[in-house]
Amino acid sequence: MTGLFIIAHAPLASALREAALHTFPEAALDVAVFDVPATASAESALADAAARLAALGTPETLILTDVFGATPCNIARQLAEHPGVRVVAGVNVSMLWRALNYRQKPLDEMVALALAGAAQGVMPVGVTRPQNQAQKPASHDSIDRHHQQ
Repeated sequence: MTGLFIIAHAPLASALREAALHTFPEAALDVAVFDVPATASAESALADAAARLAALGTPETLILTDVFGATPCNIARQLAEHPGVRVVAGVNVSMLWRALNYRQKPLDEMVALALAGAAQGVMPVGVTRPQNQAQKPASHDSIDRHHQQ
């Protein structure tokens, strides 16, 4: 089974894990997180992330990170030098749920499915404007006709 490792600016990674476990509680051991503190040095953050990746202990791991080019993504890119590790930036809940749903798939297929889930989860939402409709017509039920004998 493919492991999932979320690396993001604090506290986003932990929040995403909680959202994931809300829907997939059985995946608790397959999801690791690293909340990158704003004050962390690049070297210490990389060492901490590498230790968490090793502790995950899966032969293949998909790393999801929040923003391409930011510190969490740069850490993930360095971890991707390990065999069996892939990185996708721009994580959202739809991507995360899709990845968890297909974590038994091979890593490359899981990456494609996660990307599709991310794209399909982002859409404009229309607002239904209030409509001017007449009041509900009176019922024709005999129970509502108190004036009848």
